Order: sequence, then structure tokens, then C-alpha cells
Amino acid sequence: MMIRIFPYGAIQFMAFDQYKKVIKKQFGISGHVHRLMAGSMAGITAVICTYPLDMVRVRLAFQVKGEHKYMGIIHAFKMIYTKEGGFSGFYRGLMPTVVGMAPYAGFSFFTFGTLKSIGLAQAPNLLGRPSLDNPDVLVLKTHVNLLCGGIAGAIAQTISYPLDVTRRRMQLGAVLPDSEKCLTMVQTLKYVYQQHGIRRGLYRGLSLNYIRCIPSQAVAFTTYELMKQFLCLN
Repeated sequence: MMIRIFPYGAIQFMAFDQYKKVIKKQFGISGHVHRLMAGSMAGITAVICTYPLDMVRVRLAFQVKGEHKYMGIIHAFKMIYTKEGGFSGFYRGLMPTVVGMAPYAGFSFFTFGTLKSIGLAQAPNLLGRPSLDNPDVLVLKTHVNLLCGGIAGAIAQTISYPLDVTRRRMQLGAVLPDSEKCLTMVQTLKYVYQQHGIRRGLYRGLSLNYIRCIPSQAVAFTTYELMKQFLCLN
């Protein structure tokens, strides 16, 4: 759902740069720790701003052919608002999403930044090249950016996946017959674990998610690094 991806990515990377500056200026924290903190805060900010769009996306994607409850994006917004408690209906499952996004975004930025720093420090000639906007600054080559971004996405996804499962379960809400057992984050985690265990429950579908997440994060971080050069931000 492109209408969610554009604002989510823009808000996340913009917020990451701003939070990095604030954390360094206000608390004097820099290096790996401030990447982790800024990444977590940026992810949470992006999620809160775009969560209603994610809710609608999940509802539309879950529909079975021939049983369309929602006729489109606008209709889904109207139905959720009128049938599920107004604006609060759009934020069902927000808590596990926020709790899951903090480690996901945090470890994504942390892992990518750490791999970038180590790569440029240990093998600058092999892995790096001069930045397009500032020849004095070394940046990773494009294929190395893609590799580091993919690794970052895989690590972050593995850490936060059980909370992602919880989020999706809560977002589907009234659509599922056992929705009364999944009203809170803790209830949902317990229910999924008791019914299906860890591998078939909390980590169900992880391998398929890697297929989406790894290239997505690889392209996102590579685009972010290239855009910084094009906009002369190095």
C-alpha cells in the first residue's frame, strides 16, 4: 500500500536525523548508543503518524475473495470509524506495534550504522568511495550498502517478529472469531503461544517475511545514503 510507505519512510529517516542531533546536543551521547536510541524513537514516531493507514492496509489485505466487507480505502476508513469506536478503532494494536517497532527500528539503524563504521574503518579502499557531494567524506559503495541494509533488516526482524505477529492479530480484531481473547498485547502473546507455541505461533511466517524485509531494508538504507549525497548533506 504505497499511500502508507511514502509517509512512513519519509518520517522515519527525517526523524532519525533530527533525533540524532537532539540526543547528541542535549545528552552528549554519540556513537553506537545514539544510533540505537534515535532509531527507536524515529520508528515509534513514524508508526504513530501512519498507523491508521497500516490498519486499513491489514483489513483490506485480509479480505477473502467474494466476501468483501470493505469496498476500498475510503470505505474501510468509514467502517472502522463508525463500527469500532471512532478514532480509537484506528489505533487498535498500537501498543505492541510501538513496543515492537522500538527494537526493530533501533536495531536496524544500529546494525547498519555499526557495519558501515566498521567497514569504512577496516577496509576503506575495498568497501568505500568518496561521497558525491563531499570528496573528503567516505561512504560505502552501493552494493555494500545493499548488503549492510539487508543484514540490518534481517537482525531487526528476527528480534521484533513476535510483537509483529501480536500487532497483526490485534489489528484484525473483530474480523477473527476469537477476538475477545486478543484484546491486549499480553493476552494476545499468551494466546498465540498457548495455541501454537513459539515456532508455529510467535515466529510463524518469519521466513516469508525475510523475503520482504531484507530487500526492503537494503533498498531503503541505500536510497537514504544516496539521497544524502544528492542533497549535499554529508
